[in-house]
Amino acid sequence: MSSPAATANTAPATDHPAVRALEPAALWGYFCDLNRVPRASKREAQVTEFAANVGRQLGLETLVDSVGNVIIRKPATPDRQGRPGVILQAHLDMVHQKNQDTDFDFATTGIRMEVRPDWVWAQGTTLGADNGIGVAAIFAVLAATDLSHPDLEALLTIDEETGMTGAKALQPGLLRGQVLLNLDTEEDDELTIGCAGGVDVTATGSYTPEPLTGDYQLQRWQVRGLKGGHSGMDIHLGRGNANQLLTRALVAAQAACGLRILQIDGGSLRNAIPREASAVVAIPTPQIAGCQAWFSDLAATLTTEYQDTDPELQLTAQPLDTPTAATLVLPLATQGPLLAALSACPNGVARMSPRMPGLVETSNNLARVIVQDGQWQIGCLTRSSINSARDHLAQAIRGLWETVGGTVTTSGDYPGWQPQPDASIVQLTAQIYEELFGHPPKVAACHGGLECGILGSKYPHVPMVSFGPNIRGAHSPEERVQISSVQKSWRLLLEVLRRI
Repeated sequence: MSSPAATANTAPATDHPAVRALEPAALWGYFCDLNRVPRASKREAQVTEFAANVGRQLGLETLVDSVGNVIIRKPATPDRQGRPGVILQAHLDMVHQKNQDTDFDFATTGIRMEVRPDWVWAQGTTLGADNGIGVAAIFAVLAATDLSHPDLEALLTIDEETGMTGAKALQPGLLRGQVLLNLDTEEDDELTIGCAGGVDVTATGSYTPEPLTGDYQLQRWQVRGLKGGHSGMDIHLGRGNANQLLTRALVAAQAACGLRILQIDGGSLRNAIPREASAVVAIPTPQIAGCQAWFSDLAATLTTEYQDTDPELQLTAQPLDTPTAATLVLPLATQGPLLAALSACPNGVARMSPRMPGLVETSNNLARVIVQDGQWQIGCLTRSSINSARDHLAQAIRGLWETVGGTVTTSGDYPGWQPQPDASIVQLTAQIYEELFGHPPKVAACHGGLECGILGSKYPHVPMVSFGPNIRGAHSPEERVQISSVQKSWRLLLEVLRRI
């Protein structure tokens, strides 16, 4: 079915009949409709309107709070009146990422989807299954007339991906539910009962560009083809970080060829492992032949090193126009320390949890590097399930960048979610899972950021559990969602609502 809330503010797109034909039809229909609505973090006005229209057109009590969170309430069915009310929670925003060679404008074009065997993919962009599948499942529950459930309260938050400001701004006392089901987990055999907290670390600095004098040739160096992925859920996989790999090339070339830097532009969003980075560089003409040979050797070395995690890695050098008298570069007094700090900046797993095998405790993502026009900026996302460990790593990063004259700020911090494995909702959901699928689920914490930590601080007496379908490649154009897994998590959701 298609939601009647697809209004004039949705973007043009094909109707995706192959996706709408999937089961459960209501869920996939809402997902198709949702994927026609631009919903970048911090720019959710259209999707807030869309979600509120779903509630209103279903004849349900619908509220939009001061920041754009949407709350929709549906009364219990007669057989479940008097049972604990349930909050169904998901976030409305999605990560907007596309391949460099994909011609696509998220603001004006709906997500282009395709069905491959048992998976739904997007074409060269993020799919928005994180967390659009959770939102669509909630819409389908609200629209259904044949389900058994207690009082329901849909909480659809904004800006989960870049600061969780929707959850942070939610007013205590607004929600009535006594149990919360978060639908933002990406492994269908897992019940998530805890997550990491995080903080954004930003370092900025300035320099006075100087004229490039002497005989040089300009090139654009690019790192491309990396898998990227979620900077929390995928950080332990050892995938290449484009900012790190480009820095590695620049540092070596500075020593080997006398390279000078005009600008650097690497990464995009803090919660995405950088897939692409580029730099415009100047190489002394007498060093060109030797530098090209060295560059080819480095490209071959990196390809070998990352063949298991990033088999499509490319390191390329493209000739540019001849420099002129107006060509400006970083002073060596800036270039050397900046590259040294980039090399030293922590990236990846800092510590694994000693209590929960396989769980990343603390990490950092060197997410964004911009150097141009006399300014430089470095953006990181530091995560940990232990707030003091998160803050300690953030302080270490601060100290590093302050040593090279940077100004460092932290923002967007949010707490972790402390596990409560004995909570009744966790026990019930695990029991139902085993009855439905013949084996117990994994009950674990994750290194991604969920809003449950913030919501728990506002509603400390509301127990929570998170589950959802298999989603792979979140926060990258490799994002896809497994069809059979959506059906599996849908069965689990309906049975939990029937028995809670």
